[in-house]
Amino acid sequence: MKDEPTAKRRQIILKTAVGNQDNNVSTVVETDSSSIEHQQQQSLSSSSPTITKESMEGKVIPTPHGDNDNLPTTNVIAHKTNVNITNMTKQETATKIFNNSSSDSKKGTNVEEEEEAEVDRTSKDYYFDSYAHHAIHEEMLKDEVRTRTYEMAIKHNAHLFRNKIVLDVGAGTGILSMFASQAGAKHVYAVDCSSIAEQARQIVQKNGFGPDKITVIQGKIEEIELPVLEVDVIVSEWMGYFLLYESMLDTVIYARDKWLVKDGTGVVFPDKAVMYICAVEDGQIKKDRIDFWNNVYGFDMTPIQKIALQEPVVDIVDSKAVVSDAVPILHLDILTCRKEDVEFAADFKLTANRNDYIHGLVAYFECAFTQVHKPIGFSTSPFCRYTHWKQTIFYLPENLVICDKEKITGHITCKPNRKNRRDLDIGISILVDGEHSKSSFSVDYRLR
Repeated sequence: MKDEPTAKRRQIILKTAVGNQDNNVSTVVETDSSSIEHQQQQSLSSSSPTITKESMEGKVIPTPHGDNDNLPTTNVIAHKTNVNITNMTKQETATKIFNNSSSDSKKGTNVEEEEEAEVDRTSKDYYFDSYAHHAIHEEMLKDEVRTRTYEMAIKHNAHLFRNKIVLDVGAGTGILSMFASQAGAKHVYAVDCSSIAEQARQIVQKNGFGPDKITVIQGKIEEIELPVLEVDVIVSEWMGYFLLYESMLDTVIYARDKWLVKDGTGVVFPDKAVMYICAVEDGQIKKDRIDFWNNVYGFDMTPIQKIALQEPVVDIVDSKAVVSDAVPILHLDILTCRKEDVEFAADFKLTANRNDYIHGLVAYFECAFTQVHKPIGFSTSPFCRYTHWKQTIFYLPENLVICDKEKITGHITCKPNRKNRRDLDIGISILVDGEHSKSSFSVDYRLR
């Protein structure tokens, strides 16, 4: 479930994640840090988190780096009115588009035809319809952490693009394709299945990137054919909520295996991704979202409470609400990973950093471009600047009382939903044996 913030939700963190280059993205640097304790000590004097090359390879566990109040601000931070572009999520947008566009056309058809058309369209087109709506692209383009990172990764490494053939997977408005062409690409093939490709074709033309520079192709990567046998570079902004939601990574892997040069010189932007999990105190919001169903105007509506609990919430998490360290649960090397890797299982052990309560677990991810001259990346951590991916919150059925340095042992599984592969079935098991809380339970969630 993609859930927009409620009226009482936290303020968007208008702080920057890092500041070496334009104060927008993180620089991946070499580090000798090898322990959580060492990084926590450094966080007292650090203004922002650093994505390390080792963290992308699973050697270092990045941890929170202080309060957001200590993070430097930047002149290019988007206002809250700009980040919350719409009250509709991507999926809700798709539903509204379908309902509105189909209402007139269905007049005059019988009920059976309507039902058949809706079922067929739901299974095939909702995902792509959502990306045909301009508001989705507006939100992503106004996410400066996302867009500026790609721009810097491409333009600061023009030597990787000069006279090269580039494939842009899920090109959208064509912004990454134009960055690649500016960097000197010989030709860019921009592929998108949604009808936004029609506008992208006009956009690249208006900005001086004619058919001799950028070719826009509308269609599914798995169904189209390119005019070339192979490409030198693949660029794609494939990441979804909880990193894997929408399963677009499958498409990137397909494109990589079919078209990326096989001589070892092929480049994928980005090429590394890591997902983390931590514990959070979120009593008031959990009360508003989950406990609300206990008594609704005097009525017991707890049957809905179970459904609400099983739907992860995509929202902004205040860094001050995080009550544990953060540990990695998934490492992806986009150059070598397989389609099956979107289905994973991992054990984790969190350490509380203060006496507090735990109402849920929070997942976020980092991405990095490490095939470039000076590796860079970005994070969607609660301790970093806002991105449109926000964080993913898994509320727990029990509120846990935790003491400083106590351990929370857990296990997480994730796999695409059997009926709709773009949805995710996520299972989380928790074991706590502390001074005040002794509990173990499992919850099955569905991100949709």
